Amino acid sequence: MQHANTSSSALSLKMDVQVPYIPENAPFSPAQRAWLNGFLAGLFSQQSAAAQAAPKIRANVYFGTETGNSEALAKQTAKFLQSRGFESQAINLNKISSGALAGEAYALIVISTFGDGDPPDSAKAFYTELHAPDHPRLSELRYSILALGDRNYERFCQCGKDIDVRLEALGGQRIYQLAECDVDYEAAAEAWRNGVATVLEASPAQPPKIETKSSFAAEPTAAIPDKSSPTGEIVYDRKHPFLAQLSANRLLTAPASVKETRHFEVSLAGSNLSYTAGDAVGIVPRNCPELVEQILKTLNCDGEEAVPSPDGAEVPLHKALLEFYEITKIPSGLLRCIAERSADPALRQLLEPAAATQLKSFVSQREIVDLLVEHSPAKIGASEFVSHLKKLAPRLYSIASSPAAHGDSVHLTISIVRYETNSRKRKGVCSTFLADRAQQKFGTFVHRSPHFRLPKDHTKPVIMVGPGTGVAPFRGFLYEREAVGAAGRNWLFFGDQKEDTDFLYQDELFRFKKNGLLTRLSTAFSRDQPEKIYVQQRMLENAVELWAWLEEGAHFYVCGDAQRMAKDVDATLHAIIEQAGQKSKEEADAYVKKLKAEHRYQRDVY
Repeated sequence: MQHANTSSSALSLKMDVQVPYIPENAPFSPAQRAWLNGFLAGLFSQQSAAAQAAPKIRANVYFGTETGNSEALAKQTAKFLQSRGFESQAINLNKISSGALAGEAYALIVISTFGDGDPPDSAKAFYTELHAPDHPRLSELRYSILALGDRNYERFCQCGKDIDVRLEALGGQRIYQLAECDVDYEAAAEAWRNGVATVLEASPAQPPKIETKSSFAAEPTAAIPDKSSPTGEIVYDRKHPFLAQLSANRLLTAPASVKETRHFEVSLAGSNLSYTAGDAVGIVPRNCPELVEQILKTLNCDGEEAVPSPDGAEVPLHKALLEFYEITKIPSGLLRCIAERSADPALRQLLEPAAATQLKSFVSQREIVDLLVEHSPAKIGASEFVSHLKKLAPRLYSIASSPAAHGDSVHLTISIVRYETNSRKRKGVCSTFLADRAQQKFGTFVHRSPHFRLPKDHTKPVIMVGPGTGVAPFRGFLYEREAVGAAGRNWLFFGDQKEDTDFLYQDELFRFKKNGLLTRLSTAFSRDQPEKIYVQQRMLENAVELWAWLEEGAHFYVCGDAQRMAKDVDATLHAIIEQAGQKSKEEADAYVKKLKAEHRYQRDVY
């Protein structure tokens, strides 16, 4: 067991207070390590409680969010700290300047990573200001970071890591080690909360601080949800998903399309689950049985071997691989294990820091089964094998329906992932589960998207940019606006490859256009002419009118690919404001910032 110290960038305090924690290289799974860290923090708090007073310490929780996860965790943390006797508020990072932290003794930051290691929209200004070369010192600040990310991305939790390092460089004192949360973040977040609370309880009373003027507004802290309603009924959520039935599965693209995009309908009847247009739904998939059998064969196992599930229960290996673990992307721990036992020097060389590019190429072409087949002499037992695997995480999909129009039926628009690498056919885990194998009930839950909502004023115009499956939430928006009789105008920008094969929901959109609900429908089919045309070009062609809509109070929405499309659309929006609005670059930036602050520019991107 390792104890934190100032030189290891783990837990550090001026007082002699150190909370033991399990290091990253300990032989435990992420879930086991998170549980143990929480247990140690709780045990330590019991030991230190008698030796410390109960000062009224203020520890606000600042958050930067794109989809709402960080905000929800920040509010839960603030509520938790309040229950432990501290003053705490959840505050959006877009409400403060980074310099305002100099007026705080303690600051907890919950931050997601977006795109290629970037800060989320609500934290961009804070992040930029914090990294300014002339930023004032924060020598009196004590802090801790909860970083959210997805290990499927190369720069996992990078934004949180950057802020953690920068605060330390400015003289801040880290009171609890940075916690990295994958998509299945509950256990790690709970352990972090407990650890931070333990440190705060052992800290001296709030030191006097120079009062600083601030213009931020605290977010209302939501109560930590109970798992049962007042009537005793189960409340279904990510931890307790509802077993739902697939009621529809139909192809949206034509047979000649190079894509396979499908429309699904999931029945929530009997669940008491509700959603709002703009929310997402979580689907708990099962892995491909054929892939499970291939892995069992390469491991020389029959599938009956007893192994631990992610929650510690003992299950047969076959069930574990089918239902509980990710079995496609190669985990770094498994790669290191196979490399150490392999007689292949080239595999070991891939783990050298200088071989990062080659390693990225290697894993992009292979899955776990390939690694096992290509290095079969490197034997690994069943329990050790699953110890390197990630928990099978639910997949989130934007809801393409409206509760006002479709009741308890949730509609989804999903591109089915099928491709080939390294001479082996691959399948998207959840998309092919729904398309091919979801005959039985499966787990599902509603994921709230509070920052992706139609305007409360039904007379406001709405501009929606959603190419490909990005049209999903806007189909829901249109059905919602129709059902409630919203008078505001609606403009949809939709694009895909070919009009004949890829015009998703064409009949429905034409009906909306005919009955006047859809005021404007601007389409861009990239492969129907020699030069490729995308939705952002249609926006530029209609710059004057789009600017007029914005000036009339229109809300602007984007859904789809974050890496390319959303960035291009954002740049185009700035260009339109400069050109049609006759504004300087700085004025256009300020205009977009104001749109975001007023919740008139909202994005659902991934």
